[in-house]
Order: sequence, then C-alpha cells, then structure tokens
Amino acid sequence: MGPPLKVHELIRAIRSVKTQNEEREVIQRECADIRSSFRDEDTLYRGRSVAKLLYMHMLGYPAHFGQMECLKLIASPRYTDKRIGYLGAMMLLDERQDAHLLITNSMKRDLEHNSPLIQGLALCTLACLGSTEMCRDLAGEVERLLRTSSSHVKKKAVLCAVHIVRKVPELVEMFIPVSEELLGEKRHGVLYGAVLLVTEICQRHPEASKRIRKLFPLLLQKLRQIMSEYSPEHAVSGVTDPFLQVRLLRLMRILGQNDESICDAMGDLLAQVSTCTETQSNAGNAVLYETVLTIVDTKSASGLRVLAVNILGRFLLSNDKNIRYVALTSLQRLVQTDNAAVQRHRATIVECLRQTDTSVNRKALELCFALVNEANIRVMMKELQRFLQTCQPELREQCASGIFLSAERFSPSKRWHIDTIMETLITAGESVRDDAVSHLIHLIRGASELHAYIVQKLYKAVREDIGQQPLVQVASWCIGEYGELLLLGSCEEEEPLQVTEDEVLDVLEGILQSHISTPSTRAYTLTAIMKLSTRFKQNVDRIRRVVSIYGSCHDVELQQRAVEYNALFKKYDHMRAAILEKMPVEEKSAAGDILGEERRTPVESLPQSQPSSVQTLSQVTDLLGLLEESPVNVITPVPAADLNVTQNLPNGGSLLDLLDETPVPECSAPASGSQWFHRQSIWYRSCHTVYPGPKSSKSPTKDASSFFFLAKREFCSGNL
Repeated sequence: MGPPLKVHELIRAIRSVKTQNEEREVIQRECADIRSSFRDEDTLYRGRSVAKLLYMHMLGYPAHFGQMECLKLIASPRYTDKRIGYLGAMMLLDERQDAHLLITNSMKRDLEHNSPLIQGLALCTLACLGSTEMCRDLAGEVERLLRTSSSHVKKKAVLCAVHIVRKVPELVEMFIPVSEELLGEKRHGVLYGAVLLVTEICQRHPEASKRIRKLFPLLLQKLRQIMSEYSPEHAVSGVTDPFLQVRLLRLMRILGQNDESICDAMGDLLAQVSTCTETQSNAGNAVLYETVLTIVDTKSASGLRVLAVNILGRFLLSNDKNIRYVALTSLQRLVQTDNAAVQRHRATIVECLRQTDTSVNRKALELCFALVNEANIRVMMKELQRFLQTCQPELREQCASGIFLSAERFSPSKRWHIDTIMETLITAGESVRDDAVSHLIHLIRGASELHAYIVQKLYKAVREDIGQQPLVQVASWCIGEYGELLLLGSCEEEEPLQVTEDEVLDVLEGILQSHISTPSTRAYTLTAIMKLSTRFKQNVDRIRRVVSIYGSCHDVELQQRAVEYNALFKKYDHMRAAILEKMPVEEKSAAGDILGEERRTPVESLPQSQPSSVQTLSQVTDLLGLLEESPVNVITPVPAADLNVTQNLPNGGSLLDLLDETPVPECSAPASGSQWFHRQSIWYRSCHTVYPGPKSSKSPTKDASSFFFLAKREFCSGNL
C-alpha cells in the first residue's frame, strides 16, 4: 500500500467531481483509508490523515472518529504534530464531551514548555474549549504567563484569562493585580487584551471597579495618545487602532456610571473624540457611535448630550443602511431625556420613512410616534398618513395603530380626531385593529354637533367604495343612527347633499349583497337598515322585505337577527320605535352601569328584614307594571307562601303567558313605561348594534317573545 493522498491532492480530487454522489464516493473511500491507517497505528502519516479529516469536517461530513488521534498528536513532542492536534481538538471537541478532559495534562506540560509557539498553541486551545474544571486546574499557569516577557504569549494569555473569568467568576481576584500592570503596556495587542480583561472583571466583580477607577487617568492618557499619534501599523481607514479606541471608551462608560467625578474628567476627551474623528469610514463611525453610547449612559453635561444627538443626526444622512438603523435605535433611547435635541432632527427622521429598507422604516416609524406631541400633531399625522399609503403590508397595522393612539392622546379637536381616524380607516383597510371600529363609534356618539357632517362624509365614502370593511361597518352604524340627517342635505362643513330614502337603502342593500362584505359587516348593515325603519317612514315595507329575506340566511348570526327583527315588525311593532331609538350619549358603554343607580332606588328602599324572594317578585311586578298604566314605584310586599309561577298579572294573564305565542294586546306605550323602553333599547343595541357579537352555535329562536322576556328579566335582576 502506497503513501496516502496529501491534503492538497484530496482537495483537488473533491473539486474535480461533477456530482454530489461522486463527491460522496471520494469522501467515503478516503475515510476508509484513514480508518485503516488509524488502526495500523501509522504515526508517520497520522498528522496528514487528521488534516484531511478536518477538511472533510469543514465540508459537513462526520469526523468524530478522529478525536482520539488528535489527543495522540497533542501528546507528540513534535511541533508540527501538536499544531494539527490542537487544531483538531478545537474543531472536533467541546466542553460537553468528556474526551476534552484527557488533554488537560498535555496542556499543562505545554504551558510550562520553553517554546513560545507551543505555549501559544495550548493557550489558544484553553481559551477555545476550556471547561470549568480545566480552567480551575490551569488558571495558575495562565496567571504566570501573563507576566512573561514575550508579547506573543502575553497576548494569548490575557485572552485566555478573559475566558477563565467568564467560566469561573470566583477566580477574578487572581487576575486583578496583573490586569492593573497590563494597562501600562505600550504594545497595542497586549493593551487591547488588558482592557478587555479589565472590562470583564468590572462587569463580573463590581467591587473591583473601585480599584480600577484609580487607574482612570492612565486610561485617559492612553486614549489621548492614540488619538494624537498616527500609527500606520495600526491604522484602519485613517483612524488609529479603532478597535482599541472602542474598547477604551467602553471601559470608561462602565467606570463612569454613577460617578460624577469620572464623568467630569472625561468630558473634554469625549468632546475631542466627537469632533476630531473621521466620519467617512466605518472605523470612524464605530468610534463615534461608542462615544455616543458613553455620553448617553453616563451623567454627561447637557452640551455633550446635544453633541451626541447631532452625531446621530449625521448618521441619519449616511448612505449605509446599517448606520441609519443604529442611529434611529440610539435616538429612540434619547427621546425621553433629550426630546428637544431629537426634535431638531425630525425632518431627517421622517425622511427615513421613505427608505426602501423595511428595518429602517420600522425604526423610523417607532421614533416618529415617540416624537409626536401637541405642537406637531398635525404635521406628523400628515407625514404618517402619507407613509401609510405606500408602506409595506407588514408595517401597515403598526402604523395605523400608532396613528389611532397618537390622535387620541394629542388631538387638537374632536372633529380633527374623527377625520384622522376615518382617513386612516380608508387608507389602512383591513390592517386596522379589531377595536378600531368600536372606538370610532364611541367617539362619534359623543360628538353630537358633528353628526350631520360625519354621516354625510361616511355616506359619500361607502357610496364610492365598499372595499374597506372597517370603514363600511362604521358607515353602516352611522347611517342607521343618523340616517334622517342625510335627508336634510345641509351641513356647514360639507357641500349640500340631496339624498332620498331609496338611495340610502340602495347603498345599504348593495353592502348586504356584495361578495366582499364580511359577516360582521352584513350584521352591522342589517341592523342599520332595521333602525332606518323608524327614521324612513316611506320605505317601511321595503325594509320589512329586506329583513325577511335574511330570515332564511345560512349565516346563523344574520338569520337570528332577521328573525328577531321580523318579530319586532309583527308582534312588537308598538315597541319598535322605542327599541330602535338612537343610542344614548352616556359615556359608559355597559347597560348595567348606565342603569345601576336608576334601578337601585326602589329596591334599596325595602326594609332590611324583607326576604330576598319578596324583592325578586317585587322587581317582576314592577317590570310588568310598566306594560300598563299602574304606577311603577309602588312596591307591595307579597308573602312568600303566595309566590308561584302562575301568579296572576293585573291584566288577567300569568307569567307563563309571556312564554307562549299568544298575541300581545295592542296598546299605546304609557308614560310610565318610557323608562323601561329606554333601558331595553340600551340593552338591545349594546348587544346587537355596537358589537355584533360572536357567532352563535344555536339555531335562531322560533318566537321572539322569549327573547324579550329574557331581556326584561335580566334587566330586573341587574345582570345587564
């Protein structure tokens, strides 16, 4: 058997294949040869075999069977074998596998070796996969190597110390003295590692910050020295060692938190960094961004905070999307504390809404809503409405919700508030939240002086387009409530509108018959048509026909509504006007809350010793008295023994008569029953007008008499 393939020959063979199957065949054949060489204890080509195995591992093929060979290479005295062995250990092992503990003794010997190269290999491996146990065992060796004279070893040892501090925080005290010494290093690589180690110590051990603060003048000196001296060896795009500058600024930020003396000491230096750093490269922008974070997170002077906001404002003008995103995120943190400074960049922030990047748009949108106040509400809403028309679909709901909240909080007038929400409904369409419709309806109810203007504007909107379902729902509700104002045709804010009853009903029927109307929209519209039966006197028969059609609708909700409305036309026509009257203007939306104080008076006037059953019957007789001309506030106690469900009513009937299909005697609504009509209409509309309610799984009622009896009973018991 000849010598195995070299690594570059294997790479050439794999790259020359044309299909995945051919590549798999080459890999399997080579893996078989590697396994054979491992079994034969071939020490001459073990390093070459492991190197090929690592290349296969990089391609995604299994290479776990080479772990033990890596341990053998690490134990080898030759540097070339150790190099491959440590590389394989870092790639094939991790701290979750017990096999990595087997190299602890080999690493300890290599850390004590005289060669800096071998020491560096062991330090790199310990920093990469060192577990808690391994870090405890080797921490002393790492601490010793931190004081060596070799910068090559010292750089690796300080980074290994950072890993040990992260894995075993209780070993922090061991590295504090040596870390203080390392801050005086002149070599940038070692100084970078020292700053990183000190930063980790301050974060893991806050008490150590007091000792490190004594070295703060040294940190200021190092940063000034880096800024004043140009070193081509460490410069990146004209900025001297931006990585070290960023690390120094980050350490200063940690030390300056809750310490005013340090904040005052570094104020001039932060101003110098902010004004002298080049902004034409990412390296300079990284230093400036870290400077801004340091100013924001410490108790810096107001002038420095304004300077930080101005730096972020310059970032917004950058062509780099990442820099704009970072600037928007940082400005959002400053809005609460430095609102006036951020407001000066409002135009630039709004301009970010016109970018094509969705992430930038989202951050700019959040910042715009944070900038809205009473002074700029009109201007900002115009910009946000314009953005809503062209924004991506995934941002439309967020934008619409933000407009609703901002308009509710900072609206200059009720009319402007309503106009803004209606315009948002027209633009956003189905992207608005579910509660937007009920919120606007509640707002319109309280604006009695704008009802004519609102109903005309909504009527014009749905006459032209019924595609926006939330808007159609609000328009249907408004037309049902204030449809008679359309017939007047006069409104100071709008052009005169000449509309007939037939035209209004045509629009509503078109909504009912449209295939794009949702069941909820049809429910709103059917209720609106029903309410117009008391406002449009010339088309009652037409409305009755429309309602009766939906009595056999497949949609259970619409069918139930239609059956109940048909019952109003037939058996309860004398109550229809009272039940379908306009919604009251009370702020409270729950019927029980509106009527609570009004209904408690007669009940609470009873003696405390009165039995609860007597109170219940008194409420029932009080309710039934509303249907005739007996006074309503007369409560006659009845003995408990006489209570039964066949109690005779004043008109000669019984309670059970309310549950059968006997016709109700026709009588005009007496004056004493007006309160009951008002209460029942509130309950009925609160359940069926403002909120259509969920789909019912039950079949529609055969007779509406039981429905109205339940309404009366629930009102009397105070449950509604």
